[in-house]
Amino acid sequence: MNPMKVGLLGLGVVGGGTWTVLSRNAEEIARRAGRRIEVTRAAVRDVAKARARVGDAILVDTDVHALVRDPEIDIVVELIGGDTLARELVLEAIANGKHVVTANKALLAKHGNEIFAAAHERGVMVTFEAAVAGGIPIIKAIREGLTANRIQWVAGIINGTTNFILSEMRSRGLPFADVLAEAQRLGYAEADPTFDVEGVDAAHKLTLLASLAFGVPVQFDRAHIEGISQLAAEDIEHAERLGYRIKLLGITKRRADGIELRVHPALVPAERLLANVEGAMNAVLVKGDAVGPTLYYGQGAGEEPTASAVVADLVDVTRLHTADPGNRVPHLAFQPDAMSDTPILSIEQVSTSYYLRLRVDDQPGVLADIARILADRSISIGSMIQQPSHIGGADIIFLTHEAVEGNVNQAIERIEALPFVRSKVTRLRVENLI
Repeated sequence: MNPMKVGLLGLGVVGGGTWTVLSRNAEEIARRAGRRIEVTRAAVRDVAKARARVGDAILVDTDVHALVRDPEIDIVVELIGGDTLARELVLEAIANGKHVVTANKALLAKHGNEIFAAAHERGVMVTFEAAVAGGIPIIKAIREGLTANRIQWVAGIINGTTNFILSEMRSRGLPFADVLAEAQRLGYAEADPTFDVEGVDAAHKLTLLASLAFGVPVQFDRAHIEGISQLAAEDIEHAERLGYRIKLLGITKRRADGIELRVHPALVPAERLLANVEGAMNAVLVKGDAVGPTLYYGQGAGEEPTASAVVADLVDVTRLHTADPGNRVPHLAFQPDAMSDTPILSIEQVSTSYYLRLRVDDQPGVLADIARILADRSISIGSMIQQPSHIGGADIIFLTHEAVEGNVNQAIERIEALPFVRSKVTRLRVENLI
């Protein structure tokens, strides 16, 4: 049987890893796929650098459009990133009848609906295991392994940079800026870390997981996004004393009135598995009605872990290349004509528990007035800590029972207006993940 011929758009970290894994494990991969998978062409910015890695084994040039039009190429692997040129090239590849494998979460989070519709119309596959959580096969798990389940929720640590920063802040007691600088020095964080530390990267990934879990269109613009750049070291310390650890979570939940889609720091009970994911590792917890909670853990980035996911997609495409397009696994797990219009809920509609910290004058009646405001908004206090502040007054920390975010926002506004309150209220959500 003729080999499947692959063209690489980009031969950087992930592209180079893909080349290495395909070359090293060629025989094992062919035994699994049913035929050989061969990279025959790459389009790159720096031809000399690419040649140093692959030698003369394949055609290497800078013409990306020629690659996606090449009639000899069966599968285009898009690894250039971004969502402008990448979108153009992916759509052109699809139009030319080529399957696409991509690791580009931003592209699919913003343009996935258009890309998947074009692929369905043309009868080709677009696979994206490497776009979410690197080497963890979470896409395949949700799309195929859990297909018997009505997924209830997905919660994950899906950005290694922020998890490394939070782990270091907790273990070493350092402020965010110091740990970020170290993460950049070690190569865990980019020179411009905004997409990571402000939660955008995690939101791209979560958007795709929500579509797979609930059969809704990709809706990145509806995601609520908060990062960790404003997180204080003292809140990480308080959380630890209270039996929690703070993680940047991507959370999507099915509710009767819609779907939650949110990325933000959250307190997680220290005994939970997700709370104990440290360093740059990723983990995703999926709860289905039949199977219960299932955990997927591993390296969320890196040359060969991500290449592992790219090659897995290449094997899947190779296996299904000759199948009737109508009998292939749908791009987003659900049949295209069975996608749901279930609304994405605003953050004000979310219901969870909360950690609230504020500084007040140490005088009679303070707690009573704050408790009254919370009660007026149907917010019940689960526990409270009060301690002297090193700059005067007292610090108060409340852990609430479950409450509606909109009510919490109203209560915070009223509390901050009280004459004896000396600070803004720090609000963090608490996720018990049960």
